[in-house]
This record gives sequence, structure tokens and C-alpha cells, in this order.
Amino acid sequence: MSFWDLSDGETAKSESKEFEVPAGNFDPIPDNSDVLSEIKGVKWNHPRDKAVRFVEINWRIITPEQFKNREVFQKLWVQDFDPSAKSEEKAKTKRDKARQMLATIDANAKGQLMASSEAPTDDSLALALQGAQMVIKCMIWEMPDRERHGEFIRGNWVSAIKPKTSDLHVGEEKPKPKAAAETQGRSFDLDDDIPF
Repeated sequence: MSFWDLSDGETAKSESKEFEVPAGNFDPIPDNSDVLSEIKGVKWNHPRDKAVRFVEINWRIITPEQFKNREVFQKLWVQDFDPSAKSEEKAKTKRDKARQMLATIDANAKGQLMASSEAPTDDSLALALQGAQMVIKCMIWEMPDRERHGEFIRGNWVSAIKPKTSDLHVGEEKPKPKAAAETQGRSFDLDDDIPF
């Protein structure tokens, strides 16, 4: 058996000198969907070339079945101000909401983080939250694609947390964004739309 053998019996040789990993191009989970999720990962992270940091949570969907194993990433600016905030006042409001969100996540998990007045570490975040299950409300963000003129990129953000015994609900599918020519003058302000 060669190092270059693939699991299907073929070889990884490439004569075209081009290869693209097939990616699932999923539409986001519909707006206002309440889905049961678990925390797959949680840690401190920071934007590239910035001296600020935020808590990043990686949610994995458990149910409903049509979204099973999909992932939603959440940024919580619980310590530093989000550098993309339009003003210091908006940054403070965003930080307060993020702290309330993290406290609610902790309350639905083991309730260990709020027992300390200190900022959590990567280890304490993982110990307290990793594997915790709760219902998250998924909303959709969208903005123009900088690389493909006239196209949009879309994804999900987490707007609410509920106990894992809460009812599940899948929101209605909304039409995809219109082409750039039809959206001239339309403003996209993620800072105002995504409070965390």
C-alpha cells in the first residue's frame, strides 16, 4: 500500500495540476429558526492583525434532521470593543449584549463561568461549555461579495439562547438577495444587524 492510495482504491495522482476540494454550498438555515445545538468548540480568538479578542463558539446542529451536523459560528465581544463598531457607545452596547448572551449560555450549561468574577480562560470556557446542548435561534446575515460583483454572501448568526427542552421551529425560506443592479443605494450594516 502506497502513501498516495485513496480509500476507494484509486491513487491521488494528478495530471491536471489543479484540484478543488468539493464544498457543500448550503443555503443558511432559515431566519427565525429554533434548532437544538451543542457547543462543539469554544475559545478566545482575535481578528487578524488586531490586539483585541472575542469569544468564539462553534455550534453543531443536532435537530431538526435537515440541518443535522451543520455548524454556526458565533462571536461574542465580551471583553474588548469590536473594532468594526461605528462608535464607542455602540461598542459598549454590543459588549453588554455579548456578556448577557454568554451568561445565558453558561446558565444553560453547567453554570460555572458566572461563579467567578474573572474573565474566563480557554480552559475554563471549554470545561464549562463544551458539549452543552441548548436551543439557538438562527438568523441570516447577508452582504455583498467583494470578490464577485453582484453576488451576495449569506450565513447564520445566533440571536437567542433557550433551554434544550424548548420547542423547535424552522422559519420560512426567504428569497435570495437580488442582483447588485437591483440593490443600488441599499446599505449593509452588519454592526447594526448582528448585536454580538
